[in-house]
Amino acid sequence: MAIEHLHAVPHLTTALTGPLQQLEEHLLSHQGDIEQWLRGQWQETKAPFYASVDLRNAGFKLAPVDTNLFPAGFNNLNPAFLPLCVQATQSAMEHYCPKARRILLVPESHTRNLFYLESLAALKKILEMAGIQVRVGSLIADLKEPLPITLPSGSSVVLEPLVREDNQLRVGDFSPCFVLLNNDMSGGRPAILENLDQAVVPPLALGWSNRLKSSHFTHYRRVAGEFARLVAIDPWLVDPIFRNCGQIDFQQRLGEECLVTNVAAVLEQVTQKYHEYGIDQQPFVIVKADAGTYGMNIMTVHSIDQLRELNRKQRTKMARGKEGHLVNDVIVQEGVYTFETWGERQATAEPVVYMIDRYVVGGFYRVHPGRGRDENLNMPGMSFEALAFEDSCTHPDHSRAPDAQPNRFYAYGVIARLALLAAARELHEVSLGG
Repeated sequence: MAIEHLHAVPHLTTALTGPLQQLEEHLLSHQGDIEQWLRGQWQETKAPFYASVDLRNAGFKLAPVDTNLFPAGFNNLNPAFLPLCVQATQSAMEHYCPKARRILLVPESHTRNLFYLESLAALKKILEMAGIQVRVGSLIADLKEPLPITLPSGSSVVLEPLVREDNQLRVGDFSPCFVLLNNDMSGGRPAILENLDQAVVPPLALGWSNRLKSSHFTHYRRVAGEFARLVAIDPWLVDPIFRNCGQIDFQQRLGEECLVTNVAAVLEQVTQKYHEYGIDQQPFVIVKADAGTYGMNIMTVHSIDQLRELNRKQRTKMARGKEGHLVNDVIVQEGVYTFETWGERQATAEPVVYMIDRYVVGGFYRVHPGRGRDENLNMPGMSFEALAFEDSCTHPDHSRAPDAQPNRFYAYGVIARLALLAAARELHEVSLGG
């Protein structure tokens, strides 16, 4: 990657920077209160082992739109911040298993997705540099012996068959202290991982076979409200409005009225907010599967007429998610524009922030030249540009403008950590059996 790219910052549409600068300036002026408040929150609630948060920067609003507790993409992080990742991993180990020396990393069942395998190799390197022995145990059903895979970057990864004896999991003669999942369990909870004596992190109950985006954003709504009171802002500036709708069948056109009603309600709420703030943009919503990832089962809706006019291809696209599972529950989420663009082509861009334990450790811009500012960018054709952090997202420069490089990233880091706190509360709820 060229050096100038590490210090490049996407262009934010000039006409819309004013309101955002007001929000960023407000966050900067409350930095001490924000950091003290977050420290207190982490003392009360343990952070997830790791997470990534998709943000959208509309100029007038900066908010998370998704939080992934089984993040991939570690290979897209700026390599200059590998030491930050290692330090954060050591902190996470102290919180989750202080005496652990051996980790069994359980990934997605990919052998041909080289982008994912590059991420897996990068994650393994981070763990090893933190002083941990790591082996990769695969859930691929017909894997009978170790499978070495050499990657385009020159890295390599070895997938090994998992073996369970009583309530202990191992690969070969390697018996781990705990199991780190990098598999989101969209296809269900593997029986081999149930009721182990070893700790499983994150818990199985936080996989997409159990977890719902609407539950996460319910926690986030509370977090955003608490944060808004702390810094005296309208919580809407950092919180997307949402509703959820269950028992949808896109192919049979069942549950359509539920969907129409909820889309209409969210559009009306957003319209009121746009009028309140004098925002001259068309409100829209994102309808997506309430459980799932990989950018699947997502559509942009500007009016309820669009829902009534969905063609067969659109219904089929929304009906089945990862690994072919039926989509019966959807979240109707306020669409947040992204007015950031990257490069001479002015490709649409959005930031993704990565955290290990409670620390921001890096991120990247997801860039897509073929998608619009109101569309999902997690699609074929996307590329990634490393975020140009100066030290980290938690060290702004008060001598510079609110929208200057470190300060915009500080704002990203604040909002991403609010989403992380919401996920921490999800984790706590699961641990209590809630």
